[in-house]
Amino acid sequence: MALIHALSHSVDPINQALQSTWPQAIRMNLLDDSLSADLARSGAGLDAAMHHRFESLAAYAEGTGVQAILFTCSAFGACIEAVATRRPHMPVLKPNEAMVVEAVALSGPKGRIGLIASFAPTLASMPAEFPGGVDLLTELADGALEALNAGDEGQHDAMVVEAATKLKGQGCGVIALAQFSMARSRRAVAEATDLPVLTTPESAVRLLRRRLGA
Repeated sequence: MALIHALSHSVDPINQALQSTWPQAIRMNLLDDSLSADLARSGAGLDAAMHHRFESLAAYAEGTGVQAILFTCSAFGACIEAVATRRPHMPVLKPNEAMVVEAVALSGPKGRIGLIASFAPTLASMPAEFPGGVDLLTELADGALEALNAGDEGQHDAMVVEAATKLKGQGCGVIALAQFSMARSRRAVAEATDLPVLTTPESAVRLLRRRLGA
């Protein structure tokens, strides 16, 4: 499988999840760490140029012979959907789709889901990936990604925990961590809130195994 990343912080979480639960999987990693930065500063959104970049990355990965592609960048849903539409013969997964399904199942028909992101554009695009009628509250862990970029992992985790605690106070019964880079905070959030906490890499690995019949 190909793992395509827009943040360097996403590489380790998904590889660790695969190593711990599916070590037999053969994987390659493609990183374009300018994707998120360009999206944040351009103001153009998911325009034709960004779609072209995603198609180029997917075409390169497919050309190496992979059987599936997992994108780990959560703010690019429309680009990934376009890539998947062109490849009905293979699984092409958005980073969040598996976690969305699991969060909805865990929360139940009357539950409330708390979604935390550390990259602001994610909260502009990801809520639409949830089914209509789902009770969803979102929270930006503002400054957490910058802290992680600066090497302050403790501050990153503390900011994510703060956001999760706020969502619990608003009645959320499930916490979903949007960025792959936030998976490192799962245990701290679970301990602070005593709630089920889902991460994108762990959910994605479970779905990939099912889709590939492993």
